[in-house]
Amino acid sequence: MSLRKAAPAFPASSSAVRVLFATSEIGPWVKTGGLGDVCAALPLALRQAGVDVRVLVPCYPALSKAFPDAAVIAELPGLGGALPPSQLRQATSSDGTPLLLLDCAALYDRPGNPYLGSDGSDWHDNAIRFGLLSRVAALFGGADSPLPWRAQVVHCNDWQTALAPSYLNYQSSSVSRAATLVAIHNLAFQGLFGRHTLAELGLPQQAWAMDGVEFHGHLSFLKGGLQHADWITTVSPNYAREIQVDAEGMGLAGLLRWRGDCLTGILNGIDTEIWNPANDDHLSACYDVDHLERKVANKTTLQQQLGLDRRNDIPLLGVISRLTWQKGIDLLPKLEAQLVDLPVQLAVLGSGETELEEALVRMADRHPGQIAVRIGFDEGLAHRIEAGADSFLMPSRFEPCGLNQMYSLRYGTPPIVRDTGGLADTVVDCDPASLDKGKAKAANGFVFRDASAVALLAAIRRAAAAWGKPLLWRQLQRNGMVPDWGWASAASRYAELYRKLAKS
Repeated sequence: MSLRKAAPAFPASSSAVRVLFATSEIGPWVKTGGLGDVCAALPLALRQAGVDVRVLVPCYPALSKAFPDAAVIAELPGLGGALPPSQLRQATSSDGTPLLLLDCAALYDRPGNPYLGSDGSDWHDNAIRFGLLSRVAALFGGADSPLPWRAQVVHCNDWQTALAPSYLNYQSSSVSRAATLVAIHNLAFQGLFGRHTLAELGLPQQAWAMDGVEFHGHLSFLKGGLQHADWITTVSPNYAREIQVDAEGMGLAGLLRWRGDCLTGILNGIDTEIWNPANDDHLSACYDVDHLERKVANKTTLQQQLGLDRRNDIPLLGVISRLTWQKGIDLLPKLEAQLVDLPVQLAVLGSGETELEEALVRMADRHPGQIAVRIGFDEGLAHRIEAGADSFLMPSRFEPCGLNQMYSLRYGTPPIVRDTGGLADTVVDCDPASLDKGKAKAANGFVFRDASAVALLAAIRRAAAAWGKPLLWRQLQRNGMVPDWGWASAASRYAELYRKLAKS
């Protein structure tokens, strides 16, 4: 294969470990959920931890618009099968993170969602779109790197880039390739396609095997990555344990148990600059752990914006979520009468399953002063809900990490969560033992176990009762606000893992 190479796109450090960070999303330009937030914040934290990291992402319209002068630094011919020619462009984000934009207009110059068309259906050629992204990621870890810079570690995020380790496994000798890491952000999405895509992706026939990319008669991007990666990470320690159990492993628990010695859970962080109640421009009143009395002004503002009754005598519960079964949002309509009678107010922001959207809107129509629902997403309103709510609801059936519970903790808004995934790693239930100041993990919220309306209601009742005890509530708020929820700890652990992999 012949590639036209350009001069080095970015200055490189001779001592820092070199990491190609491949992703299908990066905030704020392309974001459908937590993946976009993580892939914006973690590379910056890695750079601050001394890692020479470069982010590879498709050149979607939003990125083309954001970086109109991004120079072409490499021409890539067809890379096998039906993968079309493409170009690499270079750009630098405002925080200094080097970006490598994979430009192929036929695949990526499309409006809206990176994965779905305007009709809500998957793009028909997603296998090719993300096969090309994975193949180019693999290039950076092999002898045919399109730039003089060559990765020592290729870090792949979710199924959209998880085929890179398989490409390297079948097309590079072990002595000449980079180490690979696959990060699982959500095991439920696995990148499943028909057998015919094997040839289209330029993979050899030997890859169609139990120890290859075949998965119950389909080609699975994620399964191939988990099979061939040198290391696997998940976004929380508890989720790493859960996915090795058949009930939670989405069909891959056996493989993950087999790879268990190379599986690590590293808790995500949050961007503590963007999510900081002390200087949040979206708020009517900024505050910190020493001035929590100012928080109440944000509740009044939120009530006014959403048309809720201005009441300080009952708690206001916030929800910012995809409105799906996974997130447990279907439990809320089942509790309509009980929430109204308790009483509490409810503010919901999100979009998702049509049936759930409609059920929540009907609740708001029946109780306009007590329940407010906004379908869609509004960044400013999301910040105001985190600051203005008294408590935050996350009744997820499964939650690999979760970010909103950490936003809530930082904003002094004790969360009510189910005991799953990263929620269990971050939220400590309010009970007499956990309120002991001598305990290593002090209470900062409310946790329930069963994914049922009954269990959720019991947790809400406990939270409402605690809210009625100002000294107890202040203690919960402070317990959540004091810890550092940023990315430094996770970046340090990733940097250590990269160095280990680069030497192996």
